[in-house]
Amino acid sequence: MTTRIGKAFARRTRPLLIACLVAGDPGYHDSLALLREIDTAGANIIELVMPFSDPVADGPVMQEAIRRALMSGMNTDALFSLIRDFREISETPILILTYANVVMQRGITAFYREAAQAGVDGVALADVPVEEADPFCRAACDAGIDPILFISQTTSEERLLRIVSRGGGFLYLVAALGVTGVRGEIDPATIECVGRVKKVSSFPLVPGFGIGSQEQVRAYSRTGVDGVIIGSAIVNEIHDRVGQPEKMRDAVGRKVRDLVASLG
Repeated sequence: MTTRIGKAFARRTRPLLIACLVAGDPGYHDSLALLREIDTAGANIIELVMPFSDPVADGPVMQEAIRRALMSGMNTDALFSLIRDFREISETPILILTYANVVMQRGITAFYREAAQAGVDGVALADVPVEEADPFCRAACDAGIDPILFISQTTSEERLLRIVSRGGGFLYLVAALGVTGVRGEIDPATIECVGRVKKVSSFPLVPGFGIGSQEQVRAYSRTGVDGVIIGSAIVNEIHDRVGQPEKMRDAVGRKVRDLVASLG
């Protein structure tokens, strides 16, 4: 199975930028306009966070964006509608970041089937370890969707190989301990982890969590990673300009272009 995500990594000439937005933040039509903006600005893959009432993996910036999205009425049906609307103008790969409860409320098979019909390419579940991932991975693969699995600095080689055997698309490396949010420095343990993973697996490796500055992006691009995921730094641009849609789009587009330029 070769998905749009797989094709993006196969043809890359530099690390890819995976740009993250919270679906429905600050509203449905704003979100669609922002998707178009980051696509035009050069994002290689788009990560859409599905708002959830108890986002345990997210820091203050993302939590506030999730609150705005929930208040705007974003739910699973609206998320799939948003992606269908975006698919009318773009084939850029999209992955959803969500939680197991969101999938299970829909029914695992039904969720992945409907996601595929909407144009989703990958799904990452923030609270599902590899030991519990099989039913989600099977349903994802049956629907033609990449099941994105997480690793961290402390993942053992044995566990890493198990994750690689079950996952799809790329390995999502949690680059900073704790919740999402921009950090000032790159953790040396994360750099060491990149080298360790690359020695035993050729699977695409992409760090996320805590990355936001152009300096960090440049530093990561020299470590051999296959991409970087930027979320809070982009969502910050939205937060500072809620109610000013044109300025919001311009700021987000500028941020994404700067990040793309930092990757070479």
